[in-house]
Amino acid sequence: MATILLGISAYYHDSAAAIIVDGEIIAAAHEERFTRIKHDSSFPINACKYVLSEAGIDFENVTAVSFYDKPLIKFERLLETYHAFAPKGLFSFLSAIPVWIKEKLFMKKMLRDELSKLGKKKVPILFPEHHLSHAASAFYPSPFEDAAILTIDGVGEWATTTIGYGKDNKIKMISELHFPHSLGLLYSAFTYYTGFRVNSGEYKLMGLAPYGDTESEQTKSYKEKIVNELIDIREDGSILLNMKYFKFATGLKMTNDKKWTKLFGIPPRNPESEITQEYMNMALAIQQITEDIVIKLAKTAKKLTKSDYLVMAGGVALNSVANGKLLSSGIFKDIWIQPAAGDAGGALGAAYLGWHLWKNGERIPVKTPDAMKGAYLGPQFYENDIKGVISKYNAKYDYFDDFNELIKLVASKISEGNVVGWFQGRMEYGPRALGNRSILGDARNPEMQKKMNLKIKYREGFRPFAPTVLEEDIQEFFVLDKPSPYMLLVIPVKDERLKPLPENYHKMELYDRLYHLRSDVPAITHIDYSARIQSVNKNTNPKYWGLINEFKNQTGYGVIVNTSFNVRGEPIVCTPDDGFRCFMRTEMDYLVLGNYLFDKTQQEKLINDSNWKEEFKLD
Repeated sequence: MATILLGISAYYHDSAAAIIVDGEIIAAAHEERFTRIKHDSSFPINACKYVLSEAGIDFENVTAVSFYDKPLIKFERLLETYHAFAPKGLFSFLSAIPVWIKEKLFMKKMLRDELSKLGKKKVPILFPEHHLSHAASAFYPSPFEDAAILTIDGVGEWATTTIGYGKDNKIKMISELHFPHSLGLLYSAFTYYTGFRVNSGEYKLMGLAPYGDTESEQTKSYKEKIVNELIDIREDGSILLNMKYFKFATGLKMTNDKKWTKLFGIPPRNPESEITQEYMNMALAIQQITEDIVIKLAKTAKKLTKSDYLVMAGGVALNSVANGKLLSSGIFKDIWIQPAAGDAGGALGAAYLGWHLWKNGERIPVKTPDAMKGAYLGPQFYENDIKGVISKYNAKYDYFDDFNELIKLVASKISEGNVVGWFQGRMEYGPRALGNRSILGDARNPEMQKKMNLKIKYREGFRPFAPTVLEEDIQEFFVLDKPSPYMLLVIPVKDERLKPLPENYHKMELYDRLYHLRSDVPAITHIDYSARIQSVNKNTNPKYWGLINEFKNQTGYGVIVNTSFNVRGEPIVCTPDDGFRCFMRTEMDYLVLGNYLFDKTQQEKLINDSNWKEEFKLD
């Protein structure tokens, strides 16, 4: 009889569910994709229903449910923290503790109540530790028989950073750093201070950092103040935070704004306000310090484990700039990062632990490239679903019996400067769209970044876009000699593709710098001549590979722009209906759903209908 493990993460942010059958990943998905609530933290009832359905399993057949952390230890940490900082944090204490006493302290009952909506069977519920769940999500699906394991995030129960070692089906945790000393929370504090939202804006801070001036005395001063006043960085990568500058331990804010303003000479930036050079320099300073700490931690992991390979998870593992620096450092022969590295990935790690730790199940032989199936683990939809959308909106379309004819036309439309919504197969697991729920454009087009940011995504204009490149063409464009399938490495664009910068470059305004022509693929070349790369393998995603290969046939370039199929503040689209609505709400030119092509200009009735703006309005 099969052993079926249902993994769940919930109640903090990015709730998700994953299912593993006899050690094989069958399905995984974020709850936000179903509810359309960004970073939804509620119990992932929709994601659970989906993964069970995808696996063809009734809840009564589930062997165990595995939750991604230990709530009682987390409650212990809260109580001890409030006690240690008393009388500070009284307001936070009075707002947080009643919720814990009423609900979260009785997590097992809460889970059973929610699980009863799936079926009546009273299955065992497992509670592995948070960072162990991260570690499992990183090691077990990786291509390595043994590896050092590095997990870095805000905080789990007590741990904020851990180093472990995985071999075969076993994981051994070796060392850990405890709350409140957290690289993840430090980075989030700067995310808040530079005007972005904690737990979702960290990648904006990372994207802003290259606009900082590395030669500026201000940048150097910020770095000195951070390492002299805010944190003590040890040679092994462990850190101590000076808690008089932070309020996250007991308050409802990240920083002591008065002390930060006095230290740095600038107040916290108001969200949506102009981003001045001071905040760009601040972003650069903390990004460089984060990279230094990650490198130190990796060296320690190497020293402790003696392994040639490293796997990573936790929210900080999504810092693709640091990942690129780590790969190029040569500390390890190779690294592998869980594509759902944040809390959503904890659901997968928890399920894995049910198989390997609880059941002592053997590890499925290591696969190449890995066991994640390209991260295409979410729902897929079929022709009847697309026909339902066509009928609902009376949409105009062209249908292609021959998919090759469709990609020839789409490739030509992209080369002409059009923006195309691309919806195929199973939805991606993790925060990145990887060619099944993507918006595509021409990387050669110098206007593409501006068009996609301001007219398609409705987001900050400074933010870079990622390329998807044919796996076999990586070295044609980038300083990288191995695949990067999950868009988790920022790597330099090759020198021969670059264009010179003007002498006064760092004195120019942000958007003048942004729109300066930096390479022959300007739409994906960031301000520092880097790009966050996704390579696509012909066997992993033949349709997406086929489209890019056809674009190469027509243009000579085996690379295009790929951004997630959503607008700012909205989760990546899940269903064909989500995709069509997003298409109509933006200035996208074409939409591809399966073998169906939709031309925006042909949707005349919808565009001219007085009710269409209400129907397709932005939330």
